[in-house]
Amino acid sequence: MAEEDSATDYVIRVLNSPLQLSAEVWNSLLALQPDASPFMRYEYLAALHHSGSATPATGWKLRLVTVWLGDVLQAACALYIKSHSYGEYVFDWAWANAYQQHGVPYYPKAVVAAPFTPVPGARLLARDGESRAVLVQALVAWCEQEELSSLHVLFANPVDVTACADAGLMLRHTVQFHWTNKEPGYRDFDDFLASLAHDKRKKIRQERRKVAYAGVTFRHAQGRAITPQDWDFFYRCYERTYLEHGNAPYLSRDFFQRMADTMPEHWLLFVAEREVQGVKIPIATSLIAVSADSACASGLKDTQPLVAYGRYWGALERVDCLHFEACYYQPLQWCIAHGVTRFEGGAQGEHKMARALLPVKTTSAHWLAHPAFADAVERFLEREGAGIAGYMDDLAQRSPLKITPPAQTS
Repeated sequence: MAEEDSATDYVIRVLNSPLQLSAEVWNSLLALQPDASPFMRYEYLAALHHSGSATPATGWKLRLVTVWLGDVLQAACALYIKSHSYGEYVFDWAWANAYQQHGVPYYPKAVVAAPFTPVPGARLLARDGESRAVLVQALVAWCEQEELSSLHVLFANPVDVTACADAGLMLRHTVQFHWTNKEPGYRDFDDFLASLAHDKRKKIRQERRKVAYAGVTFRHAQGRAITPQDWDFFYRCYERTYLEHGNAPYLSRDFFQRMADTMPEHWLLFVAEREVQGVKIPIATSLIAVSADSACASGLKDTQPLVAYGRYWGALERVDCLHFEACYYQPLQWCIAHGVTRFEGGAQGEHKMARALLPVKTTSAHWLAHPAFADAVERFLEREGAGIAGYMDDLAQRSPLKITPPAQTS
């Protein structure tokens, strides 16, 4: 679809495939955004599409909504037409049930998101505020034209949230848990532990000892140092974790092969091993995404923060506290050693606070075409928002950080 805004020279084009836009054009626009993550890179979205992980067959029909001035891409986003609500992590099942009870279809709906990836960041890529506002207006107009029930912009960054709110979309808040390095950075893991309350520090040391006493050691590899055998073992663990919970994995082995081929510098793999008759046997893995290759960190640190993202894990053996070591302590130790600014632990998980990942409010924006349901959802979000605020206040009272006594005044 191509449509020209009569008040300006903006042209709106809705593309049906990543092949209709080059990686260079998309990634150049992404690079201009605050909070740009690897999960909005062209290669990531294309891998989801071409591997069969996020396609119409799995309930994710991709559209690239683009705004042009002449031959210059001014704004763009990845929109998915959804036939379900899986893989989003902002839960609207109650909304869908309410629609069904009243005989009104909730699906298909539109979602602007990185599929299966609850990482906050840029969603509405734009060169300036005006083109971002045009993009939001184009999204709502296109959803109305396609007779979709709703539009959901998930885990958006502050500039996207402001643009959505200015356009009349409703805001919804959820809570995640992120670890933040101190300035100028912890010296080592023990220095980090020293910042925690005594009971939390003691608990972490006990959990790490349990893994060590079980004879488990770790190695890690980043980028092209992750071998095909490592990727195969990771996928075996990843798939098993999903199957043990009664679900097929969202992502295919081909998707991870495409990650290894097209953006390897953004991946860090930890492998847990146990020695058997003098041979180290892998038993578990955790896969971490990083905003940039640590080898490039010195060149990037002055311009943008280095961020790591906890993503996937799996184990073939059960070892007490192995999950905490693989998913938190090993990554945090690596983050400290490499000067990483922030480690995002993923969606939900209040237990992460005991590992010094502190609560952070994340925001999504929502538009519903049906006026009565929009009114009902707006009232619901007001109540839910008050609950989230209270929850954040409660979590703040349970901080794992050491309490610093107030400075003495003379």
